[in-house]
Amino acid sequence: MTHAITDIGGKLRYPWAEPPDHGTATEVAPGVLWIRLPLPMALDHVNIYALDDGDSWTIVDTGIHSKRSVALWEEILTGPLQGRPVGRVILTHHHPDHIGMAGWLMQRFDAELVTTRTAWLLARMLILDVEERPTKQALAYWRSAGMDPEIYEARKTSRPYNFADTSYPIPVGYTRVQQGDTLVAGGRTWDVHIGNGHAPEHLTLWSRDDTLVIAGDQIIASISPNLGVYPTEPDADPVADWLEACGRLAGLANDDHLVLSGHKLPFQGLPLRMRQLIENHHSALDRLRDHLATPKTAADCFAPLFKRKIDEGTYGLALVEAVAHLNHLWHAGQVSRTRRDDGAWLWQLKH
Repeated sequence: MTHAITDIGGKLRYPWAEPPDHGTATEVAPGVLWIRLPLPMALDHVNIYALDDGDSWTIVDTGIHSKRSVALWEEILTGPLQGRPVGRVILTHHHPDHIGMAGWLMQRFDAELVTTRTAWLLARMLILDVEERPTKQALAYWRSAGMDPEIYEARKTSRPYNFADTSYPIPVGYTRVQQGDTLVAGGRTWDVHIGNGHAPEHLTLWSRDDTLVIAGDQIIASISPNLGVYPTEPDADPVADWLEACGRLAGLANDDHLVLSGHKLPFQGLPLRMRQLIENHHSALDRLRDHLATPKTAADCFAPLFKRKIDEGTYGLALVEAVAHLNHLWHAGQVSRTRRDDGAWLWQLKH
């Protein structure tokens, strides 16, 4: 689930009006290639980056694992990557559109995997955790969120999406990076800064040698990444994690930074973008507080949060994001919640 962002003054700048065609690459800086891979969803692409290490390449994020992705990777390896091996794969975070081909590249080239500990643990765990039916915890969570009864009935007996559906197995063994570390790739030294909210311990890389920032999904130009709560941690507060990370990363932002994100176009104007990303959620929380003058379930809160129609394809992402914003107000002591007879939480603003 993504939000459209309202411009709050100033303007982002886009050095490239169009992305590279599938199987090709655009050089965005010396030794740094921008490559785009397709996704079978509303957000229909993911950006990956190849950093030239001379006799090999470092790849940042990898796309999903599918027959189409494998075919495109074969084109990329022989085309833009000139037949040189992949020596290292860096993962910004654990989501399938970023980790899906990592194991394939590792197996193909005996490549090193570099990521944060939480990203590696979640990626490996979720690829191994194959469920044929929703867990009782998932069912309870959906009921607590007030999921639409027709959608609930359809989903409770259906096979859920599994990471293994679009992710190649990741072998044991990786190199951990954490806040304050540096790494060398593409002829540059990169500072590691950790984001949160969209994914725990999300890796971002900030070049010491020029203005490049590899941001993954932590910072994207025209959409705000999904902040979701899941059955694994139903009382989580990813909105607080997000706002903390945005505030901290905003302190690093310069207007001439060239931000290479996991989706959409590379852009400049990072200080403005950080203000937008923060303001977007503060505005959503303001609208939500107004909406909670009377008791509501999470599923009753789509209109003030998203300001657009939610269809069945985006319903799940909308639901987990609604719970995230309600949890944030609850942890802040601004709303109360009580159980309805059907198990749904009813949320209401405290007076």
